Amino acid sequence: MVAEAKLNCEGNAMVDTDRITGVAKELGGTVQRTVGDLAGSDRHAAEGRLREAQGAAETVYGQTRDSVRDAADAAYDFAEDAYERGGHSLRRGARGLGHQVAGDPLTALLIAGLVGFGLSLLVNATRD
Repeated sequence: MVAEAKLNCEGNAMVDTDRITGVAKELGGTVQRTVGDLAGSDRHAAEGRLREAQGAAETVYGQTRDSVRDAADAAYDFAEDAYERGGHSLRRGARGLGHQVAGDPLTALLIAGLVGFGLSLLVNATRD
């Protein structure tokens, strides 16, 4: 298993050290276990198996961190896109409303007055 370089927001390579050290420990444990098996040393073989297990656990931990980081990046990108789309829609709607008001200012004034009157009724109704 090879640890891969990733790019962060600024475009710099990010290497997950947990994955790298995990793979290194796993490889070291495999070598130690093999040498222990070949030499007939149960102690070295057992230590090698332990190092392999530790390395595998650290590799899984690094992969989990990568997955969480990727999910957070995806959520950030989604939120940023939604914000940009919302701003675009708001500007487009404001522009359309401006054109409607410019085309028929008397109707716009009448509607604004009715909305203000309705709001005043709602405010006064809640005080009573």
